Amino acid sequence: MKWWVAVVALVAACAQAAPFAYVPNERSGSISIIDTETDQVAQTIAVGGKPRGIGAAPDGSKLYVSDQATGALQVIDIATRQRVAEVRLGDSPEGVYVAAEGSRIAIALEEANTVALVDAGSRQVTRVRTVGKNPEHAVFSPDGRWVFVGAEDGAQVDVVDVATAKVDGSIAVGRRPRGIAFSPDGHRAYVACELDSMLYVIDVPQRRVLQSVKAGEFSNGVVVSQDGSRVYVSSGRGGSVTAFETKTMEPLATIAVGQRPWNMALTPDGGKLYVANGRSNTVSVIDTKALKKVKDVPVGEGPWGVVIR
Repeated sequence: MKWWVAVVALVAACAQAAPFAYVPNERSGSISIIDTETDQVAQTIAVGGKPRGIGAAPDGSKLYVSDQATGALQVIDIATRQRVAEVRLGDSPEGVYVAAEGSRIAIALEEANTVALVDAGSRQVTRVRTVGKNPEHAVFSPDGRWVFVGAEDGAQVDVVDVATAKVDGSIAVGRRPRGIAFSPDGHRAYVACELDSMLYVIDVPQRRVLQSVKAGEFSNGVVVSQDGSRVYVSSGRGGSVTAFETKTMEPLATIAVGQRPWNMALTPDGGKLYVANGRSNTVSVIDTKALKKVKDVPVGEGPWGVVIR
């Protein structure tokens, strides 16, 4: 085979490669990288500290990881798997979310009762004081106009106007809102409230609760399918994930996973759901067509979340 033919074949193979799941391990100071084709750990990056929240640039160029030990956002080049920058934030950074267009990053700062909005280019930080105490998740709406914020010591979702960098009202939900996810069109938001073990459905334009349904015990992470037809909710105490059909909000199945499942991510084709099990030190892989767990992938200690690129 001529050298240029080999190069073309290699490029084609890389272009067709399955995406990777990136898992921050809080107690190991590492990120496990899972090949979603083989469901095996392909590599582990030692990042030190206590990596917790994780997000990714839409173009797949960078990872953004919150480090509780240093109160910073670590920026990691995905191609080289090396840290290229650090953005100082403040005490106890938690969930990390990237706007769909990639220009902004939102990080919940728990002890500061603040959301940090970071410009992905300049890395300039704008801080927004929240109403709810101890915020953990700060999630962009699909159009990037709003950030919905859930707080451990609260019973509401604070709505941050990204343009003005101010809280523009709150929506009452259950106690301790944790995971938040939007429908693809941005018309609905789904909020898991841990202490009430409930999932709340919010009409985003009208900012009102449409429905609440019983979810698993200590409801936690939330993911919506790419077509908006399903929402998945992890049960922290129940060690399971429940799939709901969004049109009726009826449960389709409850799938056992590991201990203390936290946050989750779907593959781009929606065929697999990856669930970080914080106390099992594993990531459970769920076949979303069969609604069955197909594998537990051992990772580092204390996996908190998953992002797939």
